[in-house]
Amino acid sequence: MTQTRYFARAGKTDALALFDRLDARFGEEGVPVAIVEIDEASGEQEVSAYFEDDGAFGREAIEAAFAPVTADREDLPEIDWMQSVLADLKPVRAGRFLVHGAHDRDKVSAGDIAIEIEAGQAFGTGHHGTTEGCLTMIGEIARRRLPARVLDLGTGSAVLAIGVAKLVRVPVLATDIDPVAVRVAKANVRANGVAGLVDCVTAGGFHASAFSQARPFDLIVANILAGPLMKLAPQMARHLAPGGDVVLSGILTRQRRAVLAAYSAQGLYHRKTLTRGEWVTLHLSR
Repeated sequence: MTQTRYFARAGKTDALALFDRLDARFGEEGVPVAIVEIDEASGEQEVSAYFEDDGAFGREAIEAAFAPVTADREDLPEIDWMQSVLADLKPVRAGRFLVHGAHDRDKVSAGDIAIEIEAGQAFGTGHHGTTEGCLTMIGEIARRRLPARVLDLGTGSAVLAIGVAKLVRVPVLATDIDPVAVRVAKANVRANGVAGLVDCVTAGGFHASAFSQARPFDLIVANILAGPLMKLAPQMARHLAPGGDVVLSGILTRQRRAVLAAYSAQGLYHRKTLTRGEWVTLHLSR
C-alpha cells in the first residue's frame, strides 16, 4: 500500500505548535506524526504526518489541520531500495554481535550473537558507525548489569532490539514513527527467533500507551538524531528506572557536548563515549 506524507517546515515555536496540533487531531487514529530539525543554526524544523490512506480523512481536512502553515504532499511507495546494495555488504562485528545477511550465514562462528538482517525499507543494517557503536555499548553494559525492561526508540530495522533480546533474553519494546519501518522490524524479529521477546509498535511520541504500560525501563537505546534526542531528554529521564542506562547515537562529534548537557540537566551522568568516524555513541546513567 502506498503511504502518503504531508509535511511542512517552520521555525521552532511554530513547528512545535503544529506538531502538537497534528498529534492531537490524528494521533489517536494511529497516524504517526514526527518533527525533525532541518537546520541547527536557524532552528528550522520539519513536521510530517504519515497516512496509510489519506482518503479516510480527506485531503482538504488534512491540509486544514496544518493551517496556517501550507502543507506539501508526497507519495511514499514501498520499495526494496536496499536489495542490490546489501548483497555487496560484508558482515559487521560489534563485540560479540555479528550483523549479517542470509548470504553470509557461513561467517557466523560459535559464540557469536548473530543478527540476520536482509534488505528492507528501514534504516539499520549494522553497517553504519552509529549502529555498530550502539551494539558495542550494549554488550559492555550487559557485562556490568542485566536490564529487565528495555526500550529501543526509533528502532528502524530492529537491529538493536534483536541484539538486546538475544544477548539478555528480556522483553524489549521497539518503537518507530514510521509504520513501514515497524513492518520491516517485525519481519526481522520473527526471522531472528525473538518474536516472543520484542514488541514492535508504531508510536509518534512518549505519550503513546505502549510506553506507559512498559515503563520504567532499565535500558533505553535511541539511535536517531541529536536534535530529537535533546528534545526528548526530559521524557527519557521520566521513563528511565532508578540506576538505569541510556545509550544514544546518531550524534556527530561536534554535537556531543550539547547532547550531554541536555541529559545532564535531567540528572543523567556521562559514563562513556565511543567514536566511530564522525559519529559518537554515548552511555549515560542515572
